Amino acid sequence: VQLQASGGGLVQAGGSLRLSCASSVNIFSFTGMGWYRQAPGKQRELVARIANSGRTDYADFVKGRFTISRDNAKNTVYLEMNSLKPEDTAVYYCNGELFIGPIEPDEDYWGQGTLVTVSS
Repeated sequence: VQLQASGGGLVQAGGSLRLSCASSVNIFSFTGMGWYRQAPGKQRELVARIANSGRTDYADFVKGRFTISRDNAKNTVYLEMNSLKPEDTAVYYCNGELFIGPIEPDEDYWGQGTLVTVSS
């Protein structure tokens, strides 16, 4: 299983970026997929998650600005980021919770990370 994240870059405050996470396996193999971020000196934190059912969840600090979505045919999950702020600067990681079995815990898979830098 491989997750390939892309789409990061440098953007001015108020701008937009779209991150992509391409999976090497059918995304319905995952219980859920999400985006996390890690800023320098800080712990990795959940940004948004989309469950197999399609339910989406967002961290409070991105609600109304970021949207997670998926393209089932392309096995790709996206994170549309709007109204970006300097505090959104971080390395963004794609995550997939691979379903193993009904009594087994999901296995976590991570993409390589993509840097988002928001200038003021």
